Amino acid sequence: MPEDDVNRTAHTISETNSEKDHHLVLEKGIGDSSDDSTTLSSFQDDETGIRAGKLNIPAEWPPLATHEPKKYYFWNFHGPKGVDLDATATQPSVYDDPEKARLYQPLPDYENLHRFNPKARWTWREEIAVIRKIDMRIMSWCAVMFMALQLDRGNISQAVADNMLDDLHFTTNHYNNGNTIFKVFFLVSELPSQLVSKKLGPDRWIPIQMISWSIVAMCQFWLSSTASFYITRALLGALEGGFIADVCLYLSYYYTGVELPVRLAYFWAGLTVSEIIAAFMGFGLLHMRGVQGKEGWRWLFLVEGAITACIGILSWLLMPPCPTKTASWFRGKKGWFTPREETIIVNRVLRDDSSKGDMHNRQALNFEMFWRSLTDYDLWPIYIIGLMFFVPSSPVDTYLTLTLRSIGFTTFQTTLMVLPKQFLHLVFLLAVTYISQRYNNRTYPGIAAQLWILATLIPLRIFGAHSNRWAKYIVTTLLLSYPSTHAIQVGWTSRNSNSVRTRTVSAAMYNMFCQLGGIVASYIYRQDDRPLYHRGNSVLIGIAVLNIFIYVGTKLYYVARNKSRHQKWNELTEEQKEVYLRTTTDQGNKRLDFRFAH
Repeated sequence: MPEDDVNRTAHTISETNSEKDHHLVLEKGIGDSSDDSTTLSSFQDDETGIRAGKLNIPAEWPPLATHEPKKYYFWNFHGPKGVDLDATATQPSVYDDPEKARLYQPLPDYENLHRFNPKARWTWREEIAVIRKIDMRIMSWCAVMFMALQLDRGNISQAVADNMLDDLHFTTNHYNNGNTIFKVFFLVSELPSQLVSKKLGPDRWIPIQMISWSIVAMCQFWLSSTASFYITRALLGALEGGFIADVCLYLSYYYTGVELPVRLAYFWAGLTVSEIIAAFMGFGLLHMRGVQGKEGWRWLFLVEGAITACIGILSWLLMPPCPTKTASWFRGKKGWFTPREETIIVNRVLRDDSSKGDMHNRQALNFEMFWRSLTDYDLWPIYIIGLMFFVPSSPVDTYLTLTLRSIGFTTFQTTLMVLPKQFLHLVFLLAVTYISQRYNNRTYPGIAAQLWILATLIPLRIFGAHSNRWAKYIVTTLLLSYPSTHAIQVGWTSRNSNSVRTRTVSAAMYNMFCQLGGIVASYIYRQDDRPLYHRGNSVLIGIAVLNIFIYVGTKLYYVARNKSRHQKWNELTEEQKEVYLRTTTDQGNKRLDFRFAH
């Protein structure tokens, strides 16, 4: 094939073929050499999901990596062990086969198209440096934004510890209603927010969200009635909804499928760090009770809302729309990445998942695309997990400050006593995500987390009114330190979507189900069951047991789906596989050459 055909871009591909979503995510494996070309043999791995067919790579093309990609983590400052850092790191993909490459080209309006180059090669040293730069420039600020989100949605528990309910003449049921209203509005705004973000771009929409909800958060300083409490909770939920899904989609522009779950763990680590910082801030701000004749919790809402507003303004300046458009008056005329670094970022992401080039980052979804993504039944097992997995721990967490106050600890003791569970939660979050990536498994860590919760809920159910308060505190702390699999499951949803279209909707859907689970959880602890909540804890034990079966069922479902596709694919000859790749109208995760991760 002539070189100009090999390097053709999506501008030369018909619009019809562009709309077919002909994309393939590849696991890497090197085949045998021949005189005329290098053949990349079929590689099948039911865990990671993915691959089919052979790649015929022209012998004259630049060499590729000589081994499969090795996983490495934030503490491996020099990259993966046993690798020559000056050796080629570029992994095989469909773009190395001129015939197949035509089927997987990015669309003509893909924002990074000018840096797409199938012949681009880079070393491990270059790749590691680029990843570190993305972590510092992109990931770190996303974590800061998430910390701001947690300040404004989590400080209600600190306010309650400062007698906010008594000051406003509220009952526990008022508090439950407020939490439910927040979660309902958070839930219903998830999809609309994600659709707006896809149209405007996350770099524009996220700062607008943050500045808007910070204004509402500051207005809580003037709470005076149940009506004002419910209205502010509704507005906060509506404006904060979609933020997490928006950031997850934004990060997927910069990271490969293997890297994303670990970065999401850093993202949720920001939440835990925020809770630790908030505990110290709350300790100081709640001491302001009496300043200007106002309660301490009012100052808490005002000051932390102002902090979020500042972060929102900075986000407008610090969030580039994509890897190739980082230049601005604030970020520098030359931008954050050199042309060489931009080439590495764009090509390594597309080589890992060619579906990321099938839409512009400011391209809205039409109704047909939206409905097809919404009704993708293969993702619903993960949605059900999102609905149920944190219900057994949520009421205990929500009522932690009230529980500590009820067993004799003071307001300021309570504020500081939440720190151990937050620190341990951070450690176990990173640990379970590492284990999931290390062993390429998602369901077993989820089962382990539910067993952890179950083991601590049982003694919590047994405790009586005269049980040692320190024993209650230790067991509660251990329960809430469980290894959260939330980051793993968000990455799991993204990987099993296999298209930008589906990924846009699935991220919001997963978070919607999580919020729906929060609504269910908010009604398990009731006023007539306090302060020990024996009935509520019995329900939580039953749900934890149910969750174990849900994880097992999800794994069996994906194993069965992969087995069925593997059988159908292997029944095809190599010629039939080539015809399928050229002509199929199957899209996203419905393709025969796609395998689900589990």
